[in-house]
Amino acid sequence: MSYVTISLWNATEWSDEMEALAREKYVPLVMSMGASSVKMVQTGELSFAVITTYDSEETATAAQQRIAEIRAQAATEMPMKMESSQGGVFASF
Repeated sequence: MSYVTISLWNATEWSDEMEALAREKYVPLVMSMGASSVKMVQTGELSFAVITTYDSEETATAAQQRIAEIRAQAATEMPMKMESSQGGVFASF
């Protein structure tokens, strides 16, 4: 069964350049860690969620140390902070 992680972020500013950096740098980095999909969803004026799907919990677990490094890098490169992160799946269609 697939495994999904969701991280919630707040930014102090929002720009087209930040969106481009996310699309062109950070989505490919996360995908290279074994993700089968990455969605960045703006949830407010200065907030967003990153929804990452992996083919299995094992793949997600193996990626988490590197994902933590990628998150830290993003938080230093852009004016934002991760507020929380969760993961799991109990039903999928």
